[in-house]
Amino acid sequence: MAAGVPIAFQEVLNLQQLQVPETSIKHGLTTMESDKWIVSVEPNQVSLIDLQNQAQVTRRPIKAEAAVMNPSSNILALRSGKMIQMFNLDSKSKLKSHDVDSPIVFWKWTSATNLALVTATSVYHWSTEGADAPAKIFERHATIGSNTQIINYTVSPDNKWCLLGGISAGSAPGVVNGNMQLYSVEKKVSQPLSGHGGSFCSIKLAGRDDMAQCLVFHEKKPEDPAHRLFVMEVGRDPSKGAPHRIPPTQIPVPPEAASDFPVSLVIDAKNDVAFLLTKAGFVYMFDIHSGKTMFRTRITQETMFVTCAQASTGAVFGITVRTGRVYRVGLNGANLIPYIVNTLRDNDLAIKVAGRLGLPGAEHLYTQQFEALMGAGQVKEAAQLVASSGSALRTPQTIARFQQIPAEPGAPQPVFQYFSTLLEHGKLNEQESIELAKPVLQQGRPQLMEKWLKDDKLHCSEALGDLIMPHDTAMALSVYLRSETHAKAIQCFVQRGEYDKIVPYSTSVGYSMDYSSMLSQLLFNNPQGALDLAKGLVSADGGPLIDIQATAEAFLSSNRVQETTAFLLEALKDNKEEHAYLQTKLLEINLIGGAPQVADAIMQNGILTHYDRAHIGKLCERAGMWQRAAEHYSDINDIKRVFKNSHQMNPEFVVTYFGKLNREQSIALLKDMMSRGPSNMQVCVEVAKKYNDELGSEELVKVFENAKATEGLYYYLGAVVNFSEDPVVHFKYIQSACMLGQFKEAERVCRDSNIYKPEQVKEYLKNAKLPDPRPLIHVCDRYDFVDELTEYLYLNSLLQYVEVYVTKVSPAKTPQVVGKLFDLGANEDFTKRILMAVGTACPVEEMVEIAEMRNRLRMLQPWLEARVATGSTEPGTHNSLGKIYIQMNKDPKAFLTNNMFYEPKVLGPFCESLDPSLAFVAYKKGAGECDDELIKISFTHGLFRDLARYLVERQDLELWAKVLTKEEGEEGDIDAEKESQRRQLIDQVVEWALPESESADEVSCTVKAFMAADLPGELIVLLERIILQGSDFSDNKNLQNLLILTAIRADHTKVASYIDQLDNFDAKDIALICVSESHMLYEEAFTIYVKFAKPEHTTDKEEQIEMQVLAMGVLVDHMKDLDRAKTFANQVDEKPVWSKLGNAQLEEKMAADAILSFISAEDASEYVRVCAEANEAEIYAEVIPFLKMARKNLQENLLDTELIYAYAKTNNLTDLEKFVNGPNVANIQNIGDRCFSEGLYNASKILFKSINNNSKLALCHIHLEEYREAVAAASLANNVSTWKQVCFSCLKASEFRLAATCGLEVIKYPDHVDDVVTTYSDLGQFDHLVSLFEQGLGLEDAHIGIFTELGILYTKHVPEKVMEHCKVFFSKLNVSKVVRACERARLFKPAVYLYMQDKQADSAVKTMSEHSSAFDNDLFLDAIVKVRNAEIMYKAVSFYLTMHPMLFTRLMEVLEDHVDHSRVVNQLRRTGDWALQLGQAYMKTVQKENLSAVNEALNELYIEDEDYESLRKSIDKFQNFNMIALASKLATHELLEFRRISAYVYRCNKKWSQSIELSKNDRMWKDCIDTANESADEETIEDLLRFFCETSEKECFCAALYTCFSHVRPDVAIELGWLNGYHHFIMPFLVQNMRQTYERLQVLEKRTQPPKEEDAQDQIAQTYGQLGGFGNGMLMLENGGGMGGMPGGMPGGMMPPGQGGIDMSGFGQAGMPNGMPPGGMMPNGMPGGMPPNMSM
Repeated sequence: MAAGVPIAFQEVLNLQQLQVPETSIKHGLTTMESDKWIVSVEPNQVSLIDLQNQAQVTRRPIKAEAAVMNPSSNILALRSGKMIQMFNLDSKSKLKSHDVDSPIVFWKWTSATNLALVTATSVYHWSTEGADAPAKIFERHATIGSNTQIINYTVSPDNKWCLLGGISAGSAPGVVNGNMQLYSVEKKVSQPLSGHGGSFCSIKLAGRDDMAQCLVFHEKKPEDPAHRLFVMEVGRDPSKGAPHRIPPTQIPVPPEAASDFPVSLVIDAKNDVAFLLTKAGFVYMFDIHSGKTMFRTRITQETMFVTCAQASTGAVFGITVRTGRVYRVGLNGANLIPYIVNTLRDNDLAIKVAGRLGLPGAEHLYTQQFEALMGAGQVKEAAQLVASSGSALRTPQTIARFQQIPAEPGAPQPVFQYFSTLLEHGKLNEQESIELAKPVLQQGRPQLMEKWLKDDKLHCSEALGDLIMPHDTAMALSVYLRSETHAKAIQCFVQRGEYDKIVPYSTSVGYSMDYSSMLSQLLFNNPQGALDLAKGLVSADGGPLIDIQATAEAFLSSNRVQETTAFLLEALKDNKEEHAYLQTKLLEINLIGGAPQVADAIMQNGILTHYDRAHIGKLCERAGMWQRAAEHYSDINDIKRVFKNSHQMNPEFVVTYFGKLNREQSIALLKDMMSRGPSNMQVCVEVAKKYNDELGSEELVKVFENAKATEGLYYYLGAVVNFSEDPVVHFKYIQSACMLGQFKEAERVCRDSNIYKPEQVKEYLKNAKLPDPRPLIHVCDRYDFVDELTEYLYLNSLLQYVEVYVTKVSPAKTPQVVGKLFDLGANEDFTKRILMAVGTACPVEEMVEIAEMRNRLRMLQPWLEARVATGSTEPGTHNSLGKIYIQMNKDPKAFLTNNMFYEPKVLGPFCESLDPSLAFVAYKKGAGECDDELIKISFTHGLFRDLARYLVERQDLELWAKVLTKEEGEEGDIDAEKESQRRQLIDQVVEWALPESESADEVSCTVKAFMAADLPGELIVLLERIILQGSDFSDNKNLQNLLILTAIRADHTKVASYIDQLDNFDAKDIALICVSESHMLYEEAFTIYVKFAKPEHTTDKEEQIEMQVLAMGVLVDHMKDLDRAKTFANQVDEKPVWSKLGNAQLEEKMAADAILSFISAEDASEYVRVCAEANEAEIYAEVIPFLKMARKNLQENLLDTELIYAYAKTNNLTDLEKFVNGPNVANIQNIGDRCFSEGLYNASKILFKSINNNSKLALCHIHLEEYREAVAAASLANNVSTWKQVCFSCLKASEFRLAATCGLEVIKYPDHVDDVVTTYSDLGQFDHLVSLFEQGLGLEDAHIGIFTELGILYTKHVPEKVMEHCKVFFSKLNVSKVVRACERARLFKPAVYLYMQDKQADSAVKTMSEHSSAFDNDLFLDAIVKVRNAEIMYKAVSFYLTMHPMLFTRLMEVLEDHVDHSRVVNQLRRTGDWALQLGQAYMKTVQKENLSAVNEALNELYIEDEDYESLRKSIDKFQNFNMIALASKLATHELLEFRRISAYVYRCNKKWSQSIELSKNDRMWKDCIDTANESADEETIEDLLRFFCETSEKECFCAALYTCFSHVRPDVAIELGWLNGYHHFIMPFLVQNMRQTYERLQVLEKRTQPPKEEDAQDQIAQTYGQLGGFGNGMLMLENGGGMGGMPGGMPGGMMPPGQGGIDMSGFGQAGMPNGMPPGGMMPNGMPGGMPPNMSM
């Protein structure tokens, strides 16, 4: 998209790249309800594309026809057939499901909770909430009936209006009509509209307080070619005024899109803009407030079939059909207003849109209109204009303009009108807020300010807060907080006394301040405020902002114990280990200071844990807080001492306290407490109960036993015995209960416990001989000591307990008791009495077994008969009676036959040895349970007839298999005896069993058994006798089936005759068996199908057709006889038969015949295979009738596509064009590509033209050598690849003018410039290439690549134009590419020029250095100072020395400030002496830098030139060089002046002796004296004086004394004068010395003179006067940090000793020792206490 357009669009996603198949990217299969999800339904899955998570694709194996995602939440709606469902993907649960009555043709989410469903006749709404079914809203209007394809549905924001939209075929080919239905939910009426798209929106209209709900829709009537946009308000209450409505506006449709139509209208609710998208890819942008078209463009060649708006930005998303490109189209605000002004030239629209959206670009329009209104005196209108202009006119100048306007009488001031208008429109800026506040506050109306602040109408600033501060502190604080004026906000907090808010606020905003001074002031003025502030300071998020210890000290110094406690509690709430000392002190000051309850509360809360526990414990013990003392002790001796007062402790505490001790300590403490008498027993028992697991029951039992506390032991064990698994606990509890006479408790434990050792308890109870044996009874009963119990009771004459035991305790143990009584020889009457007393509770089997073992069974007969008489059905009872009756031969057969309760498996074996027939009766009574035994006894004793009857009656195939199956021996031989028995049984079945049976089921089962036993011969004979020879079972279907099946298996020659003779068998099943691979009786199967397809056998027409189809299946699938199949099809002439034949012909690659068959069948179901086979066989003419037939019932992409392809292959272009222009669902793009690839260019041209694919259309024209048409198509396509292909084709065809036309369009795109150049160059058309790019310079959007490539072409083909081109178009060149081209063409001057213009000075210098033709001194000097690499400068020095030595000085003048002069001098040295001479002028210039290398080089040149004056000046001014080396070098110079310079250099370096020696040698006495005096060395001066005496240089001696007067000792001068007779020469020295001595003594006398009396008093007063303000008691926050200004005048703010207060000896002093001021300063500020005027 070109720059400056008011919309921005881009391709943000491609669904095909996300593996979404092309066939799924179309209307109905791919949906996009919001900018969160795209849902695409694929053949076997549903793809969910998460747009909020980088387009992550989730594929779920769901088969559905359609899916749509909720726009707000992850609720997916699925549709399959008439079933619709909703699923919550987050909770993975199904919300709702419903079966609709009619198919859904369109559905869409209209809100986050409502899904709209559109059927062929009605519209429904289905809510996500509740379980209600879809509710019908309205019925579709006749104008939008079933022949209309629904493409959109929307609901108004108030849910009272609905708009349904669709499209339908027009009267003319290629015309698509749009139909819409507007429905009022309240009035229940509909209005049809002619148009293609519409939507609802809510807009804010000027001059109205309520929102306007508008319907925006497109109108296009079939008879009118014009397109219009309507904007009208719906649903407005008439009482509020007329609804908003604007006249319809014309939509500017381009001529080439005359047949185009809209597919969707989407509202940008953020900007009140409507986007209209069309089928041809056009986008129209409208202003909803005016209805005007603001922009139109074409963004794609494809149709965006689904669209949605992005609420956050107002942009529109759209997906193109099949290709799956996802476009994002939105408003480009920066370009909108300039476009309206410059292109549309609609200033009024520009002003309104800019004001409404706050967009730039209309400032000058606002200014002009404002001045016009102000000039006309329209104040209110001018104010409204300013308010609607955004920030363009809202300036201080505008306020001043309104303030200067005089007010009219009776009217408000203009400035107040201005501010009122601004407040109605929004929020004031800073200056406006201040100017409004001034008069309002002056009038005393702060309530207005408060209202405006609450409504956020004012801009809060520091200046505004300062204005409000004198009037309302709270309001000012609000302003300061909003404006982030932290210092002023804190001042407000202080004035309001809200100290607790200062620190949180300062911390939250990151503001730092001096808290110490504020805290010090508050401590004496407002202690509670100081406490609140201190709490806030130590609780700050970043850590404490004050020193905790020092602050606590300050509170305590003022005797503020309560505040100190509160502060430390807040400061130490984090319970840090480093605060252990402070925690201890906190508790100590409360325990000692008389507030132990406070310390107790602190310890109770447990917020402090790092204090000295031992110390605090002692303090608690002294205070009588025994519980707290115990909590703090860890030594057992201390604990025992404290627990001597346990009677004063809470018992609950005592019990809980034991949980803190270890096992040994707890046992020791318990022993100690128990040793002090029974008073502690109760609490000890509670301790033992609670800590039984920790202390161990064994130790606890020992504690109680050692204390002889049986009662305590009983209570303790009673509490734990129910939960303990320790056998000792249970035993000891039983023992203690027995000792205390608690027999019921002992009985309970013996009865219920599973823990104790039964042997131990049993022995204890037996030995204890309790009067009540019930505990022993329970133990013996539970652990099966029945024999011992019976013996114990019998021997101890406790027989009544025996009877009680078996009757009430454990009747099931009666057999054991009776057995033991048998063994003990007890009376039988007693035993029978016991049995009769127990009755049915005694287990029979066990009792009978015990009786049988002791041969006492007959004794049980009365008891057993009594049980039977009571109705007992226990098998054991009846088994026992049966045995007795069988033994007694008391009618056993009747018993076995009639008795229903005995067990055959028990009595059967019992009877076998006595009578086999009785055993058979018993086994037969088993009803199948004893079949194996019955078969065995029948075979053993020859009971075959009875067995045969039993088998027939049983009808059990498994039982039949046991007797009919042949059994083989180990070697595979059949047992002859068993085979004989089997044959006898079969004979009995055939001779007796079946003839006697009258049950069809018995016969059928027997037949099946024979069949399963593989007896086909016998079975066929039997069945023929039953069926064919006449019987009651002749027409039995199962037997007829069985006969045919048996024949199929055993003798298939009889199958055909059976099929002809029998009529009542399962034809389908039998036929399937016939055609199975194991039999392959195809003719028989075909005969069955043909026979049963006749009306006399099958009356249902559908079943007859089914039989015919199956018959055809036998012919084509099994017999493979297609000729016979075709004949059969002609005979029956049924469509399903033709379909079956067609499928078979397709399988055999008989495509032409298959097509005819499918046409006869009118079956298009196999259209995919038919098309594939037709393409393979290339029978396009034959397949056309089939495709036309198929299109009558199916609307599939493949059918239309293949029909187009067939038309193309048969060159039927007329029908092709007619078909393409009509309604179809063909993938014209793909089929066009296919025809194009196969060279069917005429057909391709028609196809591409129909879909406006001008890119491919242009290629078709190229292949047809229609170059002008190709260029025209390319201009419509406006696609660079198309332009390029057309250009190259025209170029190859020597159509240079057309090629240039296309080339100009191609070179607009930088990425394709190289391709154009390469193609032109390969064809040798260089002149045309240069001409093309020269024309390209005049393009409106010519880019840098055109200018660059033209420059490169000039270097190759027109070098004389290079320099001019570079100078004219430098700013539009890619310098690097052009430079490389110039260098390749050896055009170095243009290269240097480009380097310089591109600020590549390094490259320019390098080029000029390497290529002399490019050198230019001025240009070089200009470039060398701009280089980035300093090394190039030094290379330039070498370059100039070598190539241009005469210009070297000029070069160095330029480089003076850019190079290292030392390095340059070294470079000159390496070059040669001539180079140093050449650079002398340069070095003199830079010597001011005082560099050693420069100084040494110049000094060498001065020495060489014997210029001692210049050398002396150089040494004096610049001494940064090796002076000693220079002095050594000059010391032997032949010229005196140079030797003097050597001595001078030595003197400068304090080499006094060397300097003096050189001067002595040259007799330069003055130099010697000056040097000695400068040395100030007495020894050196004395040596020089002695030298002058030795050489008789009297005058020099005198001059030396005069010059060196201050350094010569008088004694030395007098001595030398006396020895050498120089008295007159030393006299001046002596006179001066005496004068100096006198003056010094006089000064000393004055200094040591005692002071006068008055002067001393004045000095003392002055000293005290300086100390007068030290302790004035004033507290000033401005006095700086620290705790200054404390009362009493003590240094450091400390209280004087002896004035009471808390002992602070434990706290470290925050100030200096003894209150000394910082730095050891005395009060008057002098170090060490020295007076200010005293000097040393």
